[in-house]
Parts: sequence; structure tokens; C-alpha cells
Amino acid sequence: MTNDSPWLEQAAGRIDQAQLGPVVETFGRVLSVGDGIAMISGLPAVRLDEVLRFSGGQLGFAQTLERDAIGCVVLDDADAIEAGDLVEGTGEVLRTPTGPGLLGRVVDPLGRPLDGLPPVAVTAYDPIEAPAPSIIDRALVTEPVQTGILTVDALFALGRGQRELIIGDRSTGKSAIAIDTIISQRHSDMICVYVAIGQRSSSVARAIDAVRRHGAPERCIFVVAAPTSSPGLQWIAPFAAMTMAEHFRDRGEHALVVIDDLTKHAATHREIALLTRQPPGREAYPGDVFYLHARLLERAAKLSEAKGGGSLTALPIAETDAGNLSAYIPTNLISITDGQLVLNARLFQEDHKPAIDIGTSVSRVGGKTQAPALRELTGTMRLDYAQFLELEMFSRFGGAPDARVKAQLARGERLRALLSQPQYAPLRLADEVALAMALHEGLLDAIAIEAIAEFRATLPDRLDRDAAAAVRAIESDRRLDTQSRSQIMAALRAHAKHAA
Repeated sequence: MTNDSPWLEQAAGRIDQAQLGPVVETFGRVLSVGDGIAMISGLPAVRLDEVLRFSGGQLGFAQTLERDAIGCVVLDDADAIEAGDLVEGTGEVLRTPTGPGLLGRVVDPLGRPLDGLPPVAVTAYDPIEAPAPSIIDRALVTEPVQTGILTVDALFALGRGQRELIIGDRSTGKSAIAIDTIISQRHSDMICVYVAIGQRSSSVARAIDAVRRHGAPERCIFVVAAPTSSPGLQWIAPFAAMTMAEHFRDRGEHALVVIDDLTKHAATHREIALLTRQPPGREAYPGDVFYLHARLLERAAKLSEAKGGGSLTALPIAETDAGNLSAYIPTNLISITDGQLVLNARLFQEDHKPAIDIGTSVSRVGGKTQAPALRELTGTMRLDYAQFLELEMFSRFGGAPDARVKAQLARGERLRALLSQPQYAPLRLADEVALAMALHEGLLDAIAIEAIAEFRATLPDRLDRDAAAAVRAIESDRRLDTQSRSQIMAALRAHAKHAA
């Protein structure tokens, strides 16, 4: 009896400290469920976007709050939910894991692994929705994003903190440009986040495999919302990807987010809005579809030095129908972003890749971010190319052009061949500078157009062998001094002589 007395005293103490009294638990009930949407009664204290938990463990979030029902977007398998099931509010908003543990992983928007590896080592769970940096917290976009694509870097330079839309018809190489940009960051300090929204599994697998073979997958995050996943999971995917990238931006690092694509995201938003009985507007999209993408893309920014100086660059992708840029979603995205790369189906069919339409594409940041070494050599390249296309069109009507026009046409044909670049072969800045210099100095005039591709493919090895010091100088300070220029010119003359 003596041995039991301490245990009895502890038990009595715990009983005295227990908070006895009624406990209130609030539950709602599922009225109906279908197509990834559950209508719920009860839960009067639930807030908009609050996470709800069903009795089977499935999660969803409150999308609409009506007088007699809550429209809940289900994030898990909705087939296991039935009318009459209990639902409880969690008081939390949607969060996604962030931190270095995500690097190199393939995950869904909630951070659950899709690559068959162990769970992600999580640093923190951050809300998928976050306010965009204020104007006072932003800095000017002046640092370049080296895409490795000569057409982009020479004519439509991108900057860290910019939002550049990639837009075009189906199967014209939109994702290829974005993947090449990610691959080109293998030698930079940028963290890349690729988010696939409703894309075919085979397309996503090819994109991930390309980065693993040619890029630096250990500094990439792949966020996948498959077409078979719930509409809710596809809806939150770009927001979750932005949150994952902001973790690095807010710590003074640099991140790139590729959103593939926002057309499917807008269609998912329309589907959810119609199922939750929101009033439709133009093309049946709800009235807040512009705000949806504006608040998403405004999170891309270059932060001021006081905020760490990090940057978040966004490359959203959008699909057009028969090249119609005046449709609702394309016009919305064009007005939100800082420029667009427009892909032309005719150029793609003519095997001119990347099929970027020089006339309709634009970067509203442009030369402010372009490397000085490239800027001084490509200042008139866009105008020269536009004049060539015009001359080429008029020359089809017949007539005998004079020698000057013939020379201009020959130079333009070589420029066009130079801008046609194979996939998964991004160029270094020094390679792009050398190619622009070769064109500018007329070294390509004696080379057959069919040999331009071979000239470009073998040029990096020639530069590394004959002008290694110039290559290092250009890659380090992005400028072209007199000594580097002479070294590269000597290497180019030897290379052109060999190619001719």
C-alpha cells in the first residue's frame, strides 16, 4: 500500500488540475459532392480559403460562403466523400512546405513526393497566398537572366524580377523555350521551379528528364498537378510554386518560376467558379479571373538591398487558338506581364525553331538588363531582321535587285539561320557574343547557309581553345574589352576559314 501512494497522489493532482466542463465542437455536413466540389451546411464561423477536413481525412478549402451553404474545393479524392459526412474547420489557410529539402524533388502542390523518394525534409510550412512586395520594397530590374537562346538574349533580353509571357498555339515550342532557360541556369546561381498544371504525364516526364540530363536538377523543384488530380490541386499549383520560390528570394537568392500553363489554370478556375454557382462573365470566366493571375504574377519582383536583394522571375506560358492574341485570357496576361514572346505556328512548321515572331514579341525591360558585351553588337539586329523580311517578301515579286540589296538579303538569310537553334543546346554569353560579332563583321558571308548550324555547334570548342581568357573575361564581367575582342576575332577568323 505504501508503494502505491505516490502514484495515487500524482493521479489525484492531475484530476485536480483537469479543466472540467462542456467542450464545444462545431461540425458541418456534406449536402452534395461532385466534380471535386462539396457543398457543406453548417460551420457558420468558417472564413474564406480556410482549410476544411472531412471525416475520411480528405482536405479542401472554402471557395464560396453563401447564406445557407459553403462551396468547398476538395484537394484529395472526392469519390470517397458522401452526402452526410461530417466536416470540421481547421482555422488554417492552405500551406505548402518550403526550404532546401525540396531541391531536386518532384512533388505535388502540397509537397507530397511524386518521385518515389522519402518525404521532403521541410524547413517551414508557408501560406500559398502571400501579398506582392510593395513598391518601396522593390528595386529596378537590371540584372540579366541568361536564357542561352540567342533570339531571346539578343533581341528580347530578360531581367531578374521580370515577368515575361511565352504565348503561342498548341505544339509550337512554348515549353521548350522555358525548359532551355532552366537548363541554361546550370552555371548560374538561380533556383528554378517548374510547375505543370494539367499537362500530360508524358510531356512532364520529358521535361523533367531533359533537365536531369542537360541541366542542374539538384537546384530545381518540379511541382506537378496532373490532369487526373483534383481541380483544387491544379488550382493551387502555381500559388504553391510561387511560395516555394519566395523562400529563396526572401533570403537574398535568385529564383525562376516557369508556369506551364496559365490557360489551363484559367480553365480550372472557370470550372470551379461555375460549379460553386459564381456568376459567369466573358467567355464564361468569372469576373475575378484577371485579379487571380494579377495577384499571382505580381509576386515576381526584384527586391531592394534593404530586403536582401533577392529576385523572383516568372515565365508564365499561355496557349492561343489559331494565333488569336485578342482572346480574353491572352489579353489579360499580356497586360499583366512585362512583355511577351509570341510563337508563330508558320515558323514552327517551316522548321525555324525557336519559332519566335520577331515582329509581335517584346520585352518591356529590354536593353536595361542586356549584357553590355551583347548590347553593343545587337543594337540594330532586330531592325536589320525586320528589313530583311520585308525585302525578302518584295523580292518574290520578281525583278533584278542591285548588288546592295543582294548583299542585304544574303546577310539576312545568315541571320535567320543563326537565330534557328536546336533544343537542349543553350549558349554561353561568350558564344552569343562571338556569333553576333561574326555576323556584324561579315565573317559569315562566305559560309554557306547550310553550314551555319555546324559553325555554331563547333564554335564553343574553338573559343575554349583559342580565346579562353576572353571567354572567362566575358562570363565574369559581361563586358567586351579591346583585348577580348581581338582574341575572339582571331578565333572567329580561323573558325570561319575552316567552315568555308
